[in-house]
Amino acid sequence: MLARAIAAYDPQAQFEGIGAERMRGDSFTLWRNHTGWASMGPLAAIPRIPPLLATMWRTAVHLAAQKPELIVLVDFGAFNMRLAKTLRSQLGYTGPIMYLFPPATWLDKEGVARAVGAMTVPVTAFAHQYDFYKSLRLPIMFFGHPLTGQYELRPPRPAPPTNGGTIALLPGSRAGELKYHVPALLDALKLLRVRRPALRAVFGAANAQGERIIARALRRARVENVTIDRGVAGALRDADAAFVASGTAVLESVLAGVPSIALYIVNPIVVGYGRRMQKKIFKARYITLPNLVLERELVPELLQDDATPEALAAAMEAVLLDPSRQYEQFAEVRERLGPASALDDCAKFAVALAKAGSG
Repeated sequence: MLARAIAAYDPQAQFEGIGAERMRGDSFTLWRNHTGWASMGPLAAIPRIPPLLATMWRTAVHLAAQKPELIVLVDFGAFNMRLAKTLRSQLGYTGPIMYLFPPATWLDKEGVARAVGAMTVPVTAFAHQYDFYKSLRLPIMFFGHPLTGQYELRPPRPAPPTNGGTIALLPGSRAGELKYHVPALLDALKLLRVRRPALRAVFGAANAQGERIIARALRRARVENVTIDRGVAGALRDADAAFVASGTAVLESVLAGVPSIALYIVNPIVVGYGRRMQKKIFKARYITLPNLVLERELVPELLQDDATPEALAAAMEAVLLDPSRQYEQFAEVRERLGPASALDDCAKFAVALAKAGSG
């Protein structure tokens, strides 16, 4: 999205980098496909470390040799922080590096903030992180969240008929998320259809692999009247409400005006680790972005043992009966995330940064 916005201000801009098929479709020269890089828990991360370090070094050497007008890092702090440090400290790279979604957004870690500020020009999507950097007198830019302008808040809808309605099922994109979330959502759907026999469902698949996994699960479970759409926006289009794996998609559903239930289930082996990390790191009680932004529960969060089919079905039934309770708070989320021009403003800044670096 940022590349498209940059191209509107600088039609001569050329893009290359690391990503997946959507970036290739937007005329990127794609060095590496990062599908499968993400991991859930330390045990899953360990075997990925050596190849990721090798990729990081190859990327750093390539960038230092090519000297692009601007390097943009996006999220993925474990990789990108090492990349920035290697470029600055070991390869002597002096060009501008912009960090969109810098790490430790909700953690208020002074050491991380100072490292980010020393090596890059951070651009945050959240006022909380902007205020924290400013309290340390560190450089940071805040234009708002780039997704805010990509979704139009639809008008409020009345509750669907008590025997039907349409729900979106957004189980996530990672293999581990699909493994645990798809069966749980199908079991919840079966329970909902006991009370709502005409209920329709639309799965949102992140990619072709996700479509295949979901299609196989539907055949095994013998669940009918369920379609599969590619991406979040398509699945949400006609939905009265949504089940959403915790992540950016929860924010997208809220921005679109779709009342939602968040869930997240991981391998039981890493549950203890996750709970320790949440207790140690997150001062807030929540993990989903809308709840973190508002500092209160807007979207119900059903995590791990709480995400039973019965609990998921009961939470969705409550939302379908009264969608207005969530909808009335959606405007406040959008307001706190900044103006709809955030993506364009970020693109203008990136172009200016690139021109300053090349000058």
